Amino acid sequence: MAWSNFLKNSNAFWLQRALNKFNTDKLNWFAFKNKDDSGNVIPGKDRQQYKYIKVIVDGATIPSEADVNAKIQEIKDAETAADNKKASGKQKLKDLGLDDAEIKELTGA
Repeated sequence: MAWSNFLKNSNAFWLQRALNKFNTDKLNWFAFKNKDDSGNVIPGKDRQQYKYIKVIVDGATIPSEADVNAKIQEIKDAETAADNKKASGKQKLKDLGLDDAEIKELTGA
């Protein structure tokens, strides 16, 4: 599996992409806590969850979990639509008689 596909199967990947769509006027506005409310260390592999988001830039706010989940789905849907259009375009070129090498030369993909 390609590295990018591995990342896309990670909930942390989608959470970070969604969070970056909020507070867009504040770069790098969030981080993840490394200790829970009781002072226990949160293992690195478990930190990137909604419940551990912390604001690190003044003026930024944490969006609701529902808003974050909706944004994650919006991003996934847009990516799926783009992938489908790409596949459809390649098929249309094949239907016109182009082979894979010619399509790659034209599209770079």
